[in-house]
Amino acid sequence: MTDAGAEAHLSTMPGPRHHLPTHEVENQPEPIADVNLFASDPILMASVPDRLSDYGAALGLSETRGMGRAANVHVPELNLFDTGGRRLDEVVFHPAYHDMMTLSQEAGYAATAWDGGSHVEHAAMVYMASQIEPGHCCPLTMTYAAVPAFQVSADLARDWVPKLTARSYDPRILPIHQKSSATLGMAMTEKQGGSDVRANTTCAVRDGDHWRLTGHKWFCSAPMSDGFLTLAQTRDGLTCFLVPRWLDGDRNAIHLMRLKDKLGNKANASSEIEYHDALAYQLGDEGRGVQTIIEMVHHTRLDTAMAPAGLMRGALSHAMHWVQHRRVFQKTLIDQPLMRSVLADLILDWQAATRLGLHVATAFDDPDARPLARISVALAKFLNNKLCPRVTLEAMEALGGMGYVEDTPMPMYYREAPLNSIWEGSGNVICLDILRTLAREPEAGAALNADLDAARGSDPRYDQALDAHRARWPTLAPEAEARAFAERTALLLAGSVLIRTAPAAVAEGFVGTRLHQPSGQIAGSASGLDTRAILDSFTT
Repeated sequence: MTDAGAEAHLSTMPGPRHHLPTHEVENQPEPIADVNLFASDPILMASVPDRLSDYGAALGLSETRGMGRAANVHVPELNLFDTGGRRLDEVVFHPAYHDMMTLSQEAGYAATAWDGGSHVEHAAMVYMASQIEPGHCCPLTMTYAAVPAFQVSADLARDWVPKLTARSYDPRILPIHQKSSATLGMAMTEKQGGSDVRANTTCAVRDGDHWRLTGHKWFCSAPMSDGFLTLAQTRDGLTCFLVPRWLDGDRNAIHLMRLKDKLGNKANASSEIEYHDALAYQLGDEGRGVQTIIEMVHHTRLDTAMAPAGLMRGALSHAMHWVQHRRVFQKTLIDQPLMRSVLADLILDWQAATRLGLHVATAFDDPDARPLARISVALAKFLNNKLCPRVTLEAMEALGGMGYVEDTPMPMYYREAPLNSIWEGSGNVICLDILRTLAREPEAGAALNADLDAARGSDPRYDQALDAHRARWPTLAPEAEARAFAERTALLLAGSVLIRTAPAAVAEGFVGTRLHQPSGQIAGSASGLDTRAILDSFTT
């Protein structure tokens, strides 16, 4: 065969033809472009000062989304020893984690509630940050929440509070007085006790003007914080202590045993630690450790009520973007009636969680509303975190198979969804706390009833639901019914807030499907909704 004949023969043989594409990419939505998380959110625009717009814009950049993803993919690593075998007990983070911390600290995440801003602004920052990278929120939330706990000690407050409320991020390994800012963590639970901190065995022995602690903590979130509030036993009982991480010329005797391998919250390091005669300073009275540290827990609960609303918003934003740009069966997904029903149903949960959380934050800003803050933050934490897994799951499903793929943030939202329900008191703990608060603090019950009654007269279905609730439980519910009581009370409180603040279609839809004639447990089961108006309520 001649050369020409051979070439002609080869050209007819099957095989790869690299100059032709296999297909064109179509019907695939482009990634979400830069978006201002504040200015694009109708609830924030109506409820929160617009000075947070710059933070919302920075968080919504594609670059910031990439930082959040990198911080979760490249997880923290434990570095116990240097090359010579000396203990380091350090956690090494990817640079993207430090970038996220810098962004949020400089914007005032931990500071704004204490330096002229408000708890409402802080809550809005938690909500926005949770949409992009929830892991870095943990150390910043504890830093924010620690400030009021320091008020029982003027000396410690003088040294620490200015560093905790500084609008900067300083991760250097230095004692507190050499740093421009600081973060603070918390270490309470032990293996044998969990939520029952009175079973703690860590002991404290006085050593001059300070104490020495020996024992273990099963959960220490953010172990690279500059200090920790912790509980230990003295002769007078369980006492609260401040344990600094770094000392002058040395490291405090806090040994990191291992990092927790968690379901989610990957960017944040959580650890088991041991105190080996660690230096500590007493905070509050001996024997009243729970009463001292509960002030910090009270404020962290606000964040655990707002974070799930942010996760819902993040997941729904990606679902809405997908359905608005994806065509199936000759229609854009958003134009499919069943898809619209599902999304409208989910938006009701997001509206309720977000407005309820911000309503609770307003009570934190009013000293006279402290009884309402005490009871409503527990109700909001319980309800919002029970709604979150349902919303993130259904939002994931709206993307089909892509929702299950790590190319999207949907798996991250889904893994994160159970977290805030567990932290700072899991469901049963919160429900029992609600009963205890109402039993021991009559002013909290009075404030709650006033808040529920504030919506009376606007929707007869709400009034009937409230009357039925009070008829079922004329006094406190028995312990076995604590969850039923908490759920119904929280739904009524959310309904009251929606009636007073939300678009009519949202309030009427929520009352009709959550209070008057509850719909099925599966999203999209609700009927009689003004679907168009509810979908329109998601964006500005």
